[in-house]
This record gives sequence, structure tokens and C-alpha cells, in this order.
Amino acid sequence: MSTHPIQLEVNNLTTCFRTSTGNVTAVDDISFSLKKGETLCIVGESGCGKSVSALSIMGLLPPSGYVKSGSANFHNDNLLSMSSSQLERLRGNRISMIFQDPGSSLNPVMRIGDQVSEIFKIHLHMSKKESERKTLEMLRQVEIPDPESRMLAYPHELSGGMAQRVMIAMALVCSPDILIADEPTTALDVTIQSQILNLMIQMQSKTETAILLITHDLGVVAEMANNVLVMYCGQIVEYGDVKTVFNSPVHPYTKALMQSIPIIGEKTKRLDAIPGRVPSLNLLPPGCRFEKRCSEKNTNITSDCQEKIPPIFNLNDNHGSRCWLEKED
Repeated sequence: MSTHPIQLEVNNLTTCFRTSTGNVTAVDDISFSLKKGETLCIVGESGCGKSVSALSIMGLLPPSGYVKSGSANFHNDNLLSMSSSQLERLRGNRISMIFQDPGSSLNPVMRIGDQVSEIFKIHLHMSKKESERKTLEMLRQVEIPDPESRMLAYPHELSGGMAQRVMIAMALVCSPDILIADEPTTALDVTIQSQILNLMIQMQSKTETAILLITHDLGVVAEMANNVLVMYCGQIVEYGDVKTVFNSPVHPYTKALMQSIPIIGEKTKRLDAIPGRVPSLNLLPPGCRFEKRCSEKNTNITSDCQEKIPPIFNLNDNHGSRCWLEKED
């Protein structure tokens, strides 16, 4: 078990959105901790609350969203109770975020060099000359070819992989304590994906930055994670270290995810698919949210599954599952 200090501790985070049909809960009472030098992956289907969790922590929710309750403690300061100006001083400095679409994150009318050097000026108070020198150095670090000419380029002149490298450079300018990466490789082809992930691993080994990686790609989880949170319909349904969750999944949803992974060279059967649909957030069942899609439903489903929301049952020090089947007799 890691003895590194905890960089971020999230407790009972609940985030809601105002809609025309009433308020809905997108993130429901989640808790986790992130340690120095650790990579924690949040995995799950689209719409399960992964990105909303990160946006809540960063204070970047859209106007319709709000944090209903909970805390996100960063070095003993609760991020959720900070003012906008306090969060602005932290964002891009001690906590950085990489979004899945660099095209919508980079300023289309600013040259790449100006966007990176601006961070040096704002957070590190460097002169123009010094910030330009450090920008060139950062672009080299993220392995951008011909960085001198790339500094003069606009975002639309870069490929997707190159733009994502720029985003990583911007995120790492101030050697942040925490890097939040929201689907950073989704829009990239497999070869570029691997390069970007390796770049993040190399940077982490040098700086011991804690990484919170949000993804739906289990291959990325296997390559990057120390620990994993599996989310379904706004809730954490299983957590644990990556080897335990991959080799010995307990929650029926996690098992179903693992069974849907294609195995290279195996052509003997069709891939398993999870039946049914994710319930709408404004029409949630009274019990377990996965009950109607559960692989155990024909043999082990109980009235508790249908009527009561299960708690997370701790299986050992670093493994738990939100499933009534784990309830002790």
C-alpha cells in the first residue's frame, strides 16, 4: 500500500443539474482519495458522472449545475467552498486539467507560443523573454517536432495529437500537484494514444504528479492506473487497485465490462453485451440502479436489490462493491 501523502480527498460529493423537469442528481455521494505519484482512473459508460465529478472539483460546472453537498480537500483546503478568484489561482498552477478535445480548449486566435507563455507570465511572473524561452523548453519536453515554428502556429494548423501535446505542456508548466485528464486520448488514433499516455507516464515519473484520469477505455486503465473507481449512473459501484478489479471483479457491472473486452486472437464467440439501457437520471429505480441489467437477476436478485439502494460493502482494505450480494449473512 502506498505511503505517499494524500493530495486530494473527496468526501460525499453530490452534484445536481437544474432541468425543465426538475433537478436531477448526476453525481451521487461519491468519495475517493488521490495520493502523490498515483494514477487513479474513473471508468464507466458515457453519462455515468465521470466528467461531472472532475468539473465539480475544479469549479467548472455549467450554470445549470451545482454541488449539493460534499467536500474536496486539497492540502486541507476545501475546493468546493473556495471563491472563483481563489480557484483561478489554483487552476493551471497547482491543479491542472486536460480536456478530451484540445480544439475546443485552445484559443483559436492566439498562437501556440503565446498561449503557453501566458501561463508562465500569469502564475510564475516571468518576463516575456524568459517565458518564451521556457515555452520552447516545454514544447521540447512534450516531444513536439520543430518547436520554434510550432510556437508561431495557430491551433487549427496542428494535428489532434500535436494539439493534445500542447495541452499537456500547458497543464505541466507549473509542475502541478494534481493533473486531471478527462478522456485525453479519445479523439486520437491508437498510435498517437499510446504516445500521449507514455508522455504522461514519463512526466509523472519525473514530477510525482498525482493523476486523476477519466476514461471509458479499459485498455487505458490497464496501462495507466494504480487504483480504479467504476461508476454507474452517478454512483461508485466498485473500487480497488487495478490488478484486483481486473482479475477479480465483484460487482456485476464491472464483470460485464470486463467480459465485453475483445481478446486478441480469440474468434470463438461473440463479445458479450450488457442488456438493457442505463436508466434516466430523472427516473431512477428505488433500489440498485443496475438491477434490471444485472447478470445475477435470474438466480440471486433479492427484494433488497429492487427496493433499497445498496451501500458500498468493503471487501478488504482497498476493495469494495456496491452490491447486496456482498451483504454478510
